Amino acid sequence: MEDRSAFIADLITRQAAVHGGRPGFLRGVCAAAAEVLSASGAGVSVMTDDGTRGETAASDPASEHIEELQFILGEGPCMDAFASRRPVLIPDLGDPSTDAGGRWPFYTPAASAGGLRAVFAFPLQIGAARLGVLDVFRDRTGPLTAGEFADALTVADVTVAALLDRHVQARDSRVREIDNNDYADGHRAELFQAQGMVMVQLGVSLTEAMARIRAHAYAQERRLADVARDIVARRLHFDTEKP
Repeated sequence: MEDRSAFIADLITRQAAVHGGRPGFLRGVCAAAAEVLSASGAGVSVMTDDGTRGETAASDPASEHIEELQFILGEGPCMDAFASRRPVLIPDLGDPSTDAGGRWPFYTPAASAGGLRAVFAFPLQIGAARLGVLDVFRDRTGPLTAGEFADALTVADVTVAALLDRHVQARDSRVREIDNNDYADGHRAELFQAQGMVMVQLGVSLTEAMARIRAHAYAQERRLADVARDIVARRLHFDTEKP
């Protein structure tokens, strides 16, 4: 699994390098998702906790149109996945048993007219932090295989980690313009100590522990150093934190 995660992360990095910058990263996610999932296209929408859409990207113009439709019409798998915090899997938009037409009476016919036959939406989230949704589009019907479903979750996880890292780094960079000592050796040591404490509290890897700390900082709009300080001082315990 680690090898597969590394492969997907490397594929996203290589795809993003073609475009450059943060928008390039999101397009890289879409291109990588389309490739590993044998999809006709993919889209990513970064969203705030109240569902407001921020940055967006797609692997191609047709996918961009289908992704955009959901926000124009106010309905679709992306919004349902974000609200429910669960994947929304529609292997056949035209199958009455999926009730796609009933759930999305405007999106379903419009997307079908654009060539969409199946759609799979995966929330981008960790702990209490919701960042957006990854949408996978296919121009043919049929479910994802078990391996493809696992790969889609891996793409989502890699995307979440990168978005959290970029968000927290950017915010802490702004803080450092005011406080140049924010990341002195003492603060770095405190962050490492907090990472170890969260690892023990949750029984997870060091990498996962850091992702949880970053997710908390993102969700609470706090500096990473301040969150680490609270963990070390035992004012914040992740084993009792509610998702």
